[in-house]
Amino acid sequence: MSSPASARRVVLVAAATAVALMVAVVLGLVIGPVSIPTTRILGDLVSHLGLGHSTLTSTQSSIVWQLRAPRMVLGLLAGAMLAVAGGTYQGVFRNPLADPYLLGVAAGAGLGATLAIVDVAKAATIPTWTPVLAFAGAMVAVTLTWLIGGRSMRSTTATLVLAGVAVSALFTSAQTFLQQQSSAQSIANVYIWLLGSLANASWHSVLVVVPYVVVCVVVCVLAGRALDVMSVGEDEARSLGLSVRTVRLVVVAASSLGTAAIVSAVGLIGFVGIIVPHIVRLLVGTSYRRILPISVVFGAAFLVLADTVARTVMAPSELPLGVVTAVIGAPVFVLILSVRRMGNA
Repeated sequence: MSSPASARRVVLVAAATAVALMVAVVLGLVIGPVSIPTTRILGDLVSHLGLGHSTLTSTQSSIVWQLRAPRMVLGLLAGAMLAVAGGTYQGVFRNPLADPYLLGVAAGAGLGATLAIVDVAKAATIPTWTPVLAFAGAMVAVTLTWLIGGRSMRSTTATLVLAGVAVSALFTSAQTFLQQQSSAQSIANVYIWLLGSLANASWHSVLVVVPYVVVCVVVCVLAGRALDVMSVGEDEARSLGLSVRTVRLVVVAASSLGTAAIVSAVGLIGFVGIIVPHIVRLLVGTSYRRILPISVVFGAAFLVLADTVARTVMAPSELPLGVVTAVIGAPVFVLILSVRRMGNA
């Protein structure tokens, strides 16, 4: 049982994270290159609930609900999925440096997107095929990783990680070869996609990824108790009656599937899956029953706030979201490592 003090701390952290999420949602709708009064946006939001009436013009309403809102919602979904996937990967691999791209998701998605963007078959178009081929590439890479390193009854997390490294190297080499055969414009488009962005968000893209994210997030969060048991060691977990291989398969499948869906929609966005679970772990302790649900909310708020920075700091130009998360995430990660080192000293 948790002590009352630690329980209060978890409640306070959860409440603060929920407040941060609400602030991120409001800022995501309010802030942008086009200035729209906050009171009008909030009034329009209330009018959708049947209270009062909207004072937004048709143009302002289109900007808020057809441009900013789907972008904000997709950011919530992406941040939540990447954060909880990072947390579950760190738990199942017992490695604090594990992230959602560990088993080849990034390399597979990158190869799939490159195939679409360089238009190898001279039949694909970037808007239509990039998400589809990125998703397919990510899932092929993870499947290969599992077949190579996770299928055996005696497989360990180490063999699975090594298989992921090998598959990632293979897919990255193929991607590099394709880029060498393509035009400068195609190479530029590939790099833009690889840096990640929510600029092309739409309600259609939101509807496409929602089923994957909802199901995978729920599975990951429910796996928290099993990950707590696995944290004592795989042999000890087996002695307690836990099917380690089944848990690993379910967690890896859910995390990878959800991450692949997000990557196919927004590209590669780094650091979210590493730093968010780390920060939450420092705040609420090492239990994954606490870390995972709070990481969902924290990750969603973090990515929406990062995207708000990305689309406004150099307006009307826009920074790649992956650049913003790296600029924020790298120093935060160094700080976390320093704090952990001081705590272990």
